[in-house]
Amino acid sequence: MNRKWKKILSLIVVAAFSVSLSGCLKQAETPYQVSLEMWGVFDDSDAYQDSIQTYVRMNPHVKEINYRKMNIDTYEKDLLDALAAGNGPDIFMMKNSWLPSFANKISPADPAMIGERGYRDAFVDVAAEDFISEAKVYAVPLSVDSLALYYNKDMFNVAGIATPPRTWQELLRDVRPLTKIDEYGNVIQSAMAMGTAYNVNRSTDILSLLFMQFGVAANSFGQTRADFSSSSAADSMTFYTQFAKPSSAYYTWNPRLDYSIDAFYQGKSAMMINYSYQIETIRQKNAKLNFGVAPLPQFENNVPVNFANYWGLAVSKNKEVKPVSEGDQPMAPAGKENELRVFESWQFLSYLAFPHTGKITLVNGLTKNPKEFPLTADPAEKYLEATKKPAARRDLIMANQDDILLAPFASGNLIARSFQQFNPEETERVLAEAIARVNSGEASIVDALNLAESRINILNGDVRR
Repeated sequence: MNRKWKKILSLIVVAAFSVSLSGCLKQAETPYQVSLEMWGVFDDSDAYQDSIQTYVRMNPHVKEINYRKMNIDTYEKDLLDALAAGNGPDIFMMKNSWLPSFANKISPADPAMIGERGYRDAFVDVAAEDFISEAKVYAVPLSVDSLALYYNKDMFNVAGIATPPRTWQELLRDVRPLTKIDEYGNVIQSAMAMGTAYNVNRSTDILSLLFMQFGVAANSFGQTRADFSSSSAADSMTFYTQFAKPSSAYYTWNPRLDYSIDAFYQGKSAMMINYSYQIETIRQKNAKLNFGVAPLPQFENNVPVNFANYWGLAVSKNKEVKPVSEGDQPMAPAGKENELRVFESWQFLSYLAFPHTGKITLVNGLTKNPKEFPLTADPAEKYLEATKKPAARRDLIMANQDDILLAPFASGNLIARSFQQFNPEETERVLAEAIARVNSGEASIVDALNLAESRINILNGDVRR
């Protein structure tokens, strides 16, 4: 072969190699594509729509993200059934107390993407307590809700009380001037909707809060062995139920009165303890009610603590990946479908919940090649603006301080705690029945707590088995 033909052949080989390399590089840029489904409760799709659209435009590996608002009354059952069948959501809302019973259904985040240190720096402490286990992140919150004191300003003014109570001692002082009892012993105006089980919204959360404020360890009534034998546990129940005890100097509530939220918006109760999501409920029920929200009362000289009740977003561990239609880009190489589904789900949650400095880095789940994209808006901030909820992220809590009603909840999130349970609904039922037994005189406080302790320990043992 003469020199001329050798040169031509070399050029052909180089050209062919270049075309092949170009094709490989193009394939490496977008070698797969996934479609994601997210289940939530309470939030309408508008809360996520703009952020989802922005993300899908940026990330060539995500074809679409579909959000479904589920029925809260059947949500847990629907979710468990779907996950068991392998056709559940890729991303789902989970309550902050669900991790013990849901951990085996969740794929935790890759530490290289979401590490424990970065998580603790970004979110309030209670989120890390609830959603990190053995240094693995299982869920991320967009909002955290904690308890605060709702009070009727007009009723306070009439009683000559200028400011809401900051401590429980001050609240007890305010009970008498705010309570009205008729000649037959009927409570016609209550100072505080508190003390009973079934007509006080979130009564067991308030009792759990008092356990914490009186110094009962959270693991004494959570997922480990319950222990209500301490004097602190008895003091907590005593304090809670005194508001519904006719012989108490602070009697102001009983099981015959209206439901606490109704009593408050109707102007029949001067105060109640609740979460931020009841703000809209009260406004809808009585737009003219002159009410305010104050930080949750604390005990003087004690370390302040609040109680949290909220939701986080988690990624399902396994899901059947349906074949893509003809002509669509392959979802992933064989055997990589679930791995990439999980990877892209967590990458979306990282974008949605974590702080960003005007840009975001998205990574190819196969090649691990990173690519930066500019961000003009914070997805978590947009979510909070749309839903009017208190922040979970530390850097966004200050923004809540400008909202006179949300500020107490946001600051409460910084000192909030909770406890994980194997069966939250049953644990709540046991604690509510303990309160009711004390109210009715069926059992002493010590006996009611002993029975509750025994029943929770049996419950936890049954779940573990």
